[in-house]
Amino acid sequence: MSHSTLPSRTWTFFQDQWHEGNVGLFGPRTHALWLGSVVFDGARAFEGVTPDIERHCIRIGESATLLGLKPCVGLDTWLELVRDGVKRFGPRPELYIRPLYWGEDGSSLSVPADPESTRWCLTLFEAAMPVPGATSITLSPFRKPAADTMPIEAKASCLYPNNARAMVEASRRGFDNCVLRDTQGAVAELGTANIFMAKEGVVYTPRANGSFLNGITRQRVIALLRDDGIEVREDSLQYSDFETADEIWSCGNYAKVIPITRIDSRELAPGPFYRRARQLYWEFAHS
Repeated sequence: MSHSTLPSRTWTFFQDQWHEGNVGLFGPRTHALWLGSVVFDGARAFEGVTPDIERHCIRIGESATLLGLKPCVGLDTWLELVRDGVKRFGPRPELYIRPLYWGEDGSSLSVPADPESTRWCLTLFEAAMPVPGATSITLSPFRKPAADTMPIEAKASCLYPNNARAMVEASRRGFDNCVLRDTQGAVAELGTANIFMAKEGVVYTPRANGSFLNGITRQRVIALLRDDGIEVREDSLQYSDFETADEIWSCGNYAKVIPITRIDSRELAPGPFYRRARQLYWEFAHS
């Protein structure tokens, strides 16, 4: 294995102790491995802060319930473990913080996991915060599933292969990310984040209609902009709206707020609404 494919420095709390490195969690009979009963959440540590960590630790329990698992870790326990885990990386690390629930067993060849077999861990690993730069997007031929076909409201691992194939297809055409639509043709999100645009002094983002996860960072940015007196409309948006936007940016836990600088062949400059959104988020994170 080449050095470039090795996992970054990692600590995982599992079965009442901390383990360093990419610790093994699953066996070949583990329900989650072959039938997908896995939910996770993702928070961030950077510049000495862990913004909205409580909300991320609450959402992992909600995701577990939606997937038929049994959340068995209290909020105070998650938060204490996060604090302990962050300290293991030294001062002001840049980390991805990932609580995880999964089903270990199912009844004899049953598709649902046995909720009483739910297991959990907390993993933290080094992941540098992306620096805003050039990011290109295009329209994906793939669609997001509807809420009556997949557990959209859960941060469930089974949702991500669809986004992954969209990202692979866009990358083969030379783009960094892609716009996915819902089954009705409205824009839902990017392959890795929520999406915002601004036009004629108004900020727009797709309405949370059950076709994508209503992200914690998304909700935070909307609230911050509105509190700052900026009009934000959650609406049914078409790809053509983004093609003619004054500015576009992405919003998600991993990179927080990042500008989109090209949509198909059209170049875009980072604009004032993107810059204000990023500034407000950083001020909130450090408040």
